[in-house]
Amino acid sequence: MFRPVDSAVRLAMSRTSRRYFSAARNLAKSTASTTPARSRSVHSTTRQLPDGIVPSCNLAAHTQQVPRHFSTSRSVEREAAAAESEVSDAHGRKPRLQKNDLFHPFSTSPLPEIRRKAEFIRQHAYCPHPDHRLTHLPTVAPKEEDATKQGGSLAPAHVHFECPDCGIPVYCSEGHWMDDYEAHLEICDTLREINEDEHDLRSGRVFPEFQFGAEQLPEAVVNLLNWDTFMYSRQYAAIHEERAMRHATRLLTYPVTIGSVLHELSPYNIRNRVTAEGLKSFSALRYSLHPPKSGGGTDIKGLRPTPPPMRIFILGARAESSLPRNAWMELAHLFPDSRLHLIFIGPESMANRDDEFPLPERTPQNPFGMVVEDRVGQNLKISTIVDYYHTIHKTGYFTPYDPYFDCFVLFHPGLGHPASSHEWTETLPMLLETKLPIICTGYTQFDMQRDIDWIHETARGEFDMLLEPGENLFRSLKWDLNDLDPQDVSCGNWGVWAFRGKRYETTRKEDAA
Repeated sequence: MFRPVDSAVRLAMSRTSRRYFSAARNLAKSTASTTPARSRSVHSTTRQLPDGIVPSCNLAAHTQQVPRHFSTSRSVEREAAAAESEVSDAHGRKPRLQKNDLFHPFSTSPLPEIRRKAEFIRQHAYCPHPDHRLTHLPTVAPKEEDATKQGGSLAPAHVHFECPDCGIPVYCSEGHWMDDYEAHLEICDTLREINEDEHDLRSGRVFPEFQFGAEQLPEAVVNLLNWDTFMYSRQYAAIHEERAMRHATRLLTYPVTIGSVLHELSPYNIRNRVTAEGLKSFSALRYSLHPPKSGGGTDIKGLRPTPPPMRIFILGARAESSLPRNAWMELAHLFPDSRLHLIFIGPESMANRDDEFPLPERTPQNPFGMVVEDRVGQNLKISTIVDYYHTIHKTGYFTPYDPYFDCFVLFHPGLGHPASSHEWTETLPMLLETKLPIICTGYTQFDMQRDIDWIHETARGEFDMLLEPGENLFRSLKWDLNDLDPQDVSCGNWGVWAFRGKRYETTRKEDAA
């Protein structure tokens, strides 16, 4: 139901996201060890290392799962010898790559992880030249001149030739690359940027951009106009490089996207994409997220009744569930006066968190084996359920649903993707039945519009649009590469929109007359 593993187009992208976030958890923890910690980290999936051993700041353990025999024994020996001789300022080891030496062709990269990634691409990706027969459905919006093309007569061929400008295998031969060079130029610069970002993440340097802001001062107002104003008003340390900004926004896009829609100072309002029905739903949530001061205190006289926590159901969770917990704390900092309960639901919601296995046993007290991370922050709780939402909904486990305290979030759900849309058919009526806001995002305009078209076809007349589809102001600035199709370049949460089940107003008979 939630973007299954048999969806070839999204599989590689989800693997990339899971590796990125799992690595970011380790990078954030390793970077934090070099600077004074602002708050105690309650939850972490990084194993404790013996004394004297410093965690490495590279992504070696989180690359594409390709057999290690792709690296020659000579390269492994050379790499081991280099690792033993390198010494750095921050962790006792010198970065494997310097900031002015980040571009390398994938196949000849000094990093074995990148070389294995190149081998994986060569084994699974196909040449996009129009002379070859089509092998899969398009993942980007087709152009008008390409709409009638059904592919050529040549058999599909795996990519082999690496573009010298971007360093990524993109065509089966140099001849096809030269013949289709004009089309490749449209994404060549982006692929080169991805190349350098991938090498930078595995360079072993310290990542100060993963030091996020602390608690927000009550007198300070968060500005949600764009990334720059958000980080400035949240008192982040200045990020002077675009590459560091891309890394930081790749993690923050998930919590900040939710916060930007639900916050009372949201850039999305009745004059900017929010519909009349959306104003009703979002106003109810904002009323609960921004309660008035109660005048409560710590003594007996200061005791006040507290409202229930705001429940945010994140369905089909995969990469976002392995996000570093200090990144999700950004959502708590945006709503300091409310308690939040994030509930990740999906069969892959514990992916890349192997050190937390085995999962809790399913008991009458915990029928779905929920993993509970309580007190992640003073007002933040995170729960994870490795199961399908429709299974849970049928049991009434989370009922009753309250439009003042509950909402759904679907990050890149693939509602309209041919490989996964049929698995959402059972879930969609249940979501509409709750009458709760459903916030959705998409990788690209094409991906987002495909989901919207599927909703119109499946539930025509049974839903209200709350937030008109459009580009997300807090999308990830980092571009991601689909290892199964190098032509498929996207970024996390590019677009955002929202809907809910239609609410029918009761009309009296005499009023109708």
